[in-house]
Amino acid sequence: MLKPGPLPGLLGYRLRLAQQAVFRDYAAAVPEASPGRAGILFLIEANPGVTQSRLAQAVGLDRSTMVGVLHALEARELVERRRGEDRRTNGLWLTRSGGALVASLKRRIRVHERRVAARLTAAERAQLLALLEKLAG
Repeated sequence: MLKPGPLPGLLGYRLRLAQQAVFRDYAAAVPEASPGRAGILFLIEANPGVTQSRLAQAVGLDRSTMVGVLHALEARELVERRRGEDRRTNGLWLTRSGGALVASLKRRIRVHERRVAARLTAAERAQLLALLEKLAG
């Protein structure tokens, strides 16, 4: 077995190990939508008619990357673009099948979240979320 050296004391190392464990469980529980795409669908559901540029800004993607993601979601008939009020922009909306997928994702992600946080108390989970927000902030 290799000696870990300074790795166990590094935040980035511990975050990466935790992320890998969470993503492995997520991929098994929710194979049809990556965490990023699920997040985009959740944001569109919560903000019907959001513009592509506002959505890209919210998730930290450049416009060209967001175009590709949206094309893929449109090809799966999960999202549709509708002309905005000012006619220069298009708003994004979930389709009926997109709404059904979001409802299914929410249920399965809740189960996934409970599973990955099973070793934490409710207070520890809340504290971890607050600390992660502080680090990202």
